[in-house]
Amino acid sequence: MVPNIEIDSQSGFCHGVVTAIGKAEEELERSGRLYCLGDIVHNSDEVERLRKKGLITITHEQLKDLHNVKVLLRAHGEPPSTYELAHKNNIEIIDATCPVVLRLQKRIKESYETRPNTGNKYPQIVIYGKHGHAEVNGLVGQTDGNAIVVQDLSEIDKIDFNKDIELYSQTTKSLEGYSEIIGTIQKRKATDTVFHSYDTICRQVANRVNHLKEFAANHDLILFVSGIKSSNGKVLYSQCKSINPDTILLSNADELEKNWLEGKKNIGICGATSTPRWLMEEIKHKCLTYYTDSNEL
Repeated sequence: MVPNIEIDSQSGFCHGVVTAIGKAEEELERSGRLYCLGDIVHNSDEVERLRKKGLITITHEQLKDLHNVKVLLRAHGEPPSTYELAHKNNIEIIDATCPVVLRLQKRIKESYETRPNTGNKYPQIVIYGKHGHAEVNGLVGQTDGNAIVVQDLSEIDKIDFNKDIELYSQTTKSLEGYSEIIGTIQKRKATDTVFHSYDTICRQVANRVNHLKEFAANHDLILFVSGIKSSNGKVLYSQCKSINPDTILLSNADELEKNWLEGKKNIGICGATSTPRWLMEEIKHKCLTYYTDSNEL
């Protein structure tokens, strides 16, 4: 008997990624070639699809040697130094920075440039985020590299609790984790210090958590599709796994194993904000092929 196989309607690219890929494809249609600073999305299958269309992924080191070309800045955003280099090298920027990230960059920059110095005690700007993540690098760049990055509670001692604190979050971090950071700072800060926290987490991403938990609970098996580089994918996968232990992480249809499907009557397929819909469709198709070709499942 062929089971019910459902693709989660809310999984897949967020608006920022959709916009970035749309801008890339428009330029590729016109010229057949475009440089992109870093992977346009943390999904190797989608990156390869666009590479075949003419998208060339480059590093920041390679950017230094480019002149008189067009370069796409992906949704994660970039620090001011990237724009300065592009101007110097006569590089035309196609800016696909997500509007949510762009607002956060401006907010942190304004906070850094206008922060008061009370008794030679500038407020610390703290960012709850993943070290080395492209978005976090862009945020830290708004502070001339002076922001403190705290990835989780184990790094909370990087903060000086005797100084004022302004706390921001990477847009794709979890609300639960951010709340823990806020609570810990409130408990440990000196009584004469000022602490401000700003909720800068993207709701399009955050609101997927509760929906995915419900989706995971309603299926016998969850196939969670995500690239290995996706931070958002790791977070959402762990949330699904916490609700449904029979949740399996895979990158594409080639990794699907027939034995996973045995005895399952209700299979759910979902993914990260960096997971293309076409990839989830391919996995569904392969699942159905197994059932069509065999009566053993």
